[in-house]
Amino acid sequence: MNILIAGVGGQGTLLASRILGHVAVKQGYDVKVSEVHGMAQRGGSVVTYVKFGEKVYSPIIEDGEADIILAFEELEACRYLPALKKGGKLLCSRQCIDPMPVITGAMQYPGAIPEKLKAAGVDIIMVEAYRLAKEAGSEKVVNVVLIGALAALMHLDKEIWLTSIRETVPPKFLEINCKAFTLGYESVAK
Repeated sequence: MNILIAGVGGQGTLLASRILGHVAVKQGYDVKVSEVHGMAQRGGSVVTYVKFGEKVYSPIIEDGEADIILAFEELEACRYLPALKKGGKLLCSRQCIDPMPVITGAMQYPGAIPEKLKAAGVDIIMVEAYRLAKEAGSEKVVNVVLIGALAALMHLDKEIWLTSIRETVPPKFLEINCKAFTLGYESVAK
């Protein structure tokens, strides 16, 4: 299974990849994780690759190899779309974060990204992750809302995911992260 996680610096893609990797290890898989930070400290693109299976030799996901792309932001979904394999799924947050060229006025944020992707034949599932994170108690848990949505999409035992969150997230943030996970899970499992 090849999963590419794409977002913007500060959104928690690295924690999401750790939780996913932890779940895969608990399932008995060989797991490889690769993190590409980019300009994370400046709100730039961040991508992580999580590969797991009976035996995994390389952590890198090439174009056309991703079974699932988990995009924390709409433009990042477009940026990494070439990695999605034919028949793969794109799970994307309905969130738009202006990159620096948009902030400076040099470019405009493209509109109607989900509709354009659907029209192009991409199997896309949109999640109101930002709204659900706020409902959980903090906009900072968008990543765990999306991990919950991914868990529902992958049909793996929900309890294994929650155990991995308990073993990965600091105790003082555990309650809000478990709530975020459940909201994300329920948004896709309907």
